[in-house]
Amino acid sequence: MPSEAASPGGAPPYGTGQRIRTRAIWAVALFAASLPPAFIGLGIATATDDQTNLAMPLAFIFWGVGLLFALWAAIPTLRYWDGLPGQIRWLGAAPLLSVSLFLSAAMVIALFA
Repeated sequence: MPSEAASPGGAPPYGTGQRIRTRAIWAVALFAASLPPAFIGLGIATATDDQTNLAMPLAFIFWGVGLLFALWAAIPTLRYWDGLPGQIRWLGAAPLLSVSLFLSAAMVIALFA
């Protein structure tokens, strides 16, 4: 009886492309959902003396769950990179690449600020 799992670098198991697409879309949606609470939380923190608000933790939660989905999409993408179509490759890698680019830019800005 043949095994359902494929070897790394070979043809991915059936449904891998759909799972990668779904996870990548959720990652992007959660990253986008973290922006409004972040802007609102930043506005509350700078406009009032009350530094406690619910918006910033909510933004961090959305961003953190989005990061988990981005990792969850990137791992099978990198594992089966050669066996996946080009669109699925970049769709699976894009959320994690955008997060790492954002973090790199933030560190450079913080370093020179």
